[in-house]
This record gives sequence, C-alpha cells and structure tokens, in this order.
Amino acid sequence: MKLHTIETGLFKLDGGAMFGVVPKTIWQKTNPADDNNLCTWAMRCLLIEDGDRLTLIDTGIGDKQDSKFLGHYHLHGEDSMDKSLAALGFNRSDITDVFLTHLHFDHCGGAIVRDGEKLKPAFERATYWSNEKHWDWAVHPNDREKASFLKENILPIQESGQLQFVPDEEGRTFQDNVKIRFAYGHTDAMMLPQISYKGHTIVYMADLLPSVGHLPIPYVMAYDMFPLKTLVEKKAFLEEAVANNYILFLEHDGVNECCTLQETEKGVRAKEIFKLSDL
Repeated sequence: MKLHTIETGLFKLDGGAMFGVVPKTIWQKTNPADDNNLCTWAMRCLLIEDGDRLTLIDTGIGDKQDSKFLGHYHLHGEDSMDKSLAALGFNRSDITDVFLTHLHFDHCGGAIVRDGEKLKPAFERATYWSNEKHWDWAVHPNDREKASFLKENILPIQESGQLQFVPDEEGRTFQDNVKIRFAYGHTDAMMLPQISYKGHTIVYMADLLPSVGHLPIPYVMAYDMFPLKTLVEKKAFLEEAVANNYILFLEHDGVNECCTLQETEKGVRAKEIFKLSDL
C-alpha cells in the first residue's frame, strides 16, 4: 500500500463560521483572516494505492459551478485534482473507488463534471461510496444545511449507477488496512477512514477536526449541525489519538498536512507536524 496527498486547491471561508463561539482575537492567532474576515483553507484529498485499487478519499469542490457560486469561496492556488494526479503518473480514469466522507460541496463537488449540458461522474471507472443514512440526510436536507448539499453534486452519482453504500457500522472494514469511523456532530453519519500504514494509524479527519487551530475542545464550527455531539466525539477521539499515537491527516488546514498529538497543561495540542511523504 502507498498513500499519496492530493491537493486540489485552496478556498476561503468566514473565520467566525469556522470557529463558532470562539472570539476572533483568539482564533486569528492560528488562522489569520483577510480584510473580509475570510481565512484560507485547503481541500486536501488522499489517494490510497493498493494493488489494483486506486481509492480517492473526497474530491474537493470541483469546477462545474458557475462563477457566481465559486466567487463566494475565492478559489486560488496552483494545485488541482488533475495536476496532483498527473504528478503521480495517474489520471481520472485510473481511479477505481471514490470514498466520500460526506456530501457537502467542498468534499464531493469534484465527483461530478459538466459535459456540455450533461452532468456525469468525473471518475468514469470508479465506484462511488457513501452510506445510506448520510445519503438520505443529504438528498432530503434540512433548511439550514441544504446550501451545502447541492443536488448537481449528488444525484448524478446515483443516476450513473456507480453508487454503492457501505454498512453503517462503526469499525467496518472498507478494504484491507482501512476501517471506517462514523461521526454525527458535523452532519449525520460522516465517515472517517482509519488507515494502517507503515506501522502507523492514520485518520483522515474530514470535518471532525478541520485544522490544528481547532484542537481545543470548544473550538467547534458554526457549520456543525449538532455542536454538542461534536464536542463529545472530538474529546473522545483526541484522547484516543493521544493514547495510541495516531497521525491526523488534515483535510482543511491550509498549512499543516499531518500531525500527532500530546497532552499539555492546556489540553490536547499538536506534537509533531509533518507531511505524509515524510513517513
């Protein structure tokens, strides 16, 4: 097995929304904002190369939305899905599996491309993986979350016949050396891949922990549907991660790719920060 970081570019979101009730005077120390109170975030995906399977975890925002929509998020940077795959000698047709942690647009938008008037899977040979509980949550969204669940990102996956569901079971094995954790605070039934790799345990954090700046327990996003549940899930996970020396792969941290954790007098904080390629 080999793991590869897939950078798909940077975008911006409101710092206050990303840190909830935490004052700007505190969060801006780790995530400085621009004049419009926007902070820069990554859309960092992960590629698992294992035998004849090439599994992509999340897909970034993609580029099929109109300029008005994309303008809200200030996409920037030199990286893209295609450039990152090409640097490894791959292209979209090589992907056999696309594992979607959840169906918010910045995680699954790149799963679908626009071909003229038609919307079709960006990875034509791949099986797309979600779970039934989260899929139902996304296609019948609540009023608060529906702006993040865009039908054009989601329904064409099912219409293509390439969609499959994993069982909604904590610790379920997805493929060799990859298990699935579930989290319910950010959105219902978000999936976090937990990977055994080179003697380490790596957890793809999705939106349970967007960045190193979110390590303090109360630093919970305003985007979370069930923030008190996030608090419980986050605290339990961080304690487990410290005890077992997990490596956290950070999807949204614009600077830090991976970290380990340690217990300090202020609570759990980053211990070592490094790139996946350093392992």
